[in-house]
Amino acid sequence: MKKRILIINGNNKSQSFCKAIADAYQDGAKEHHEIRRIDIRTLHFNPVLVEGYTQHKQELEEDLVKAQQDILWCSHIVLVYPTWWGQMPALLKGFFDRAFLPRFAFSYTGKFFWKRLLRGRSARIITTTSGPRWFYQVVLFGGGHRVVKYLLFRFCGFFPVRITHLSWVDKVSDKKRKKWLEKINRLGTKGA
Repeated sequence: MKKRILIINGNNKSQSFCKAIADAYQDGAKEHHEIRRIDIRTLHFNPVLVEGYTQHKQELEEDLVKAQQDILWCSHIVLVYPTWWGQMPALLKGFFDRAFLPRFAFSYTGKFFWKRLLRGRSARIITTTSGPRWFYQVVLFGGGHRVVKYLLFRFCGFFPVRITHLSWVDKVSDKKRKKWLEKINRLGTKGA
């Protein structure tokens, strides 16, 4: 089944393994699915949600308006990012703070209830770490991956949300990286 896939590369760096991952997924998906892509580092926006969600309305920059249109368009998001200090990079966090706003991504309906306004979409998180997988799973209880899965995507209605965690990325062999990229390419072909 053909999907509308939005790939988000959340790495600040112009050249990175995250970029290679996003490229591999896109190469696998482009013949079977419709693709749009956001490379966070190329967007022009203030990543600081200046007044939070108070009455003050912070205007959305053109790149964020376009990003919201892409989010509404897609049926599946693939988010690729490096895990820094146990969580996503600050620029990516700022993107979510500014783009996944109330009345766009969710809407509170009472003190403890909310509507998930982005239902009908699925997501895959592909994150890289420079340390061992067990550290993030045991010591950090899944670290920032769980925050992105449950407090961002699931909170806003994405389901299912799958995680691909690649560890020791700066220490593994080129052969291992190549195998990872081949696996990511196959995920792209399937739109998974």
